[in-house]
Amino acid sequence: MTEPITPPPGTEAEILTECTELLRDRLPDDWRVDIQRPPMDAAIDAILALTAPAGEQVRFLVEAKRLVAGRDVPRISEQLQWAADRELIDTETMVMSRYLAPPVRERLSQGNMSFIDATGNILIQSSRPALFVRDRGADKDPWRSPGRPRGSLAGEPAARVVRALIAKQGPWSARDLVGASGASTGATYRVLEFLQEEGLVQKMGTDYALNDWPTLLRRWSRDYSFFRTNRTSSYIEPRGLEALQSKAAKSQYSQYAITGTIAAAQWAPYAPARAAMVYVDDAARAAKEWGLRPADKGANVILAEPKYDVVFTGTGTNRDGAVIVAIEQAAVDLLTGPGRNPSEGEELISWMERNESEWRRG
Repeated sequence: MTEPITPPPGTEAEILTECTELLRDRLPDDWRVDIQRPPMDAAIDAILALTAPAGEQVRFLVEAKRLVAGRDVPRISEQLQWAADRELIDTETMVMSRYLAPPVRERLSQGNMSFIDATGNILIQSSRPALFVRDRGADKDPWRSPGRPRGSLAGEPAARVVRALIAKQGPWSARDLVGASGASTGATYRVLEFLQEEGLVQKMGTDYALNDWPTLLRRWSRDYSFFRTNRTSSYIEPRGLEALQSKAAKSQYSQYAITGTIAAAQWAPYAPARAAMVYVDDAARAAKEWGLRPADKGANVILAEPKYDVVFTGTGTNRDGAVIVAIEQAAVDLLTGPGRNPSEGEELISWMERNESEWRRG
């Protein structure tokens, strides 16, 4: 991981120079690196030519920008592809920037674009000549001013707004979203602003439209986690998970909601659950009511006291009569879980995409 240089590169020319040097340092000495200035009407900032020892060369059309937000990626991709289509020989595309956030890097990679930022985040790909260079720099902008809050989807307002956007089709007015999510007006606008910067929400007049709910769900999983966000404790149900569900369904204790594999089985069964993941407002009380034994090892029940109670909204019951979380909550909890849970989360998202009318309100 490369430590960033202070002060940051402030101009496109400085970004080009610094990023090119970072790449040069990572290539063998017998590779040649050349930066060429493009014609004035080329709509790109530079051409980066990499020449292998045998003389084979790959050319990258480069867009250099001080800042790149998620919403910028489609436009940059279109601009670079337009320039590439005008070339007489095959070319690749590349973005250079002062800093590229993880979601931006992911979107660039999905679009088959190489990238370099000045903190050392690098992905260079070429089939001819065969070349793959990858390195990791900073995951947070080291030059962002302290007074400006870092954007993320951590916290209760983000959870409320994200859940509301996913659960019901838009477009939304900000007022309706405030009402549906239960977040404050100011917090709702801040979340919407961040989602616009990420290219996940588009403003249409006075309304807001969610472009891609699966991407939003995966993006939320970067900042929210069943285990990291909430206070968890481990227990054993000696008679197994079916007995747990039966006890939960029949007990007087009502402030709970099962998530994870057991909840997902209501929509998209994947594999038998190895452990139950359950939100409860009081773990000690729930454990006593259900006859669970504390366990450091071999636990088959994880009770989580949620940091915020949005997890209890939109709940339903499964075939055994136990309360389960809303489908979008089950998906994000699986994406951030251990072992095979992330694969189960992706399987659930695939089911949600195929059967949107069965769970998403119009």
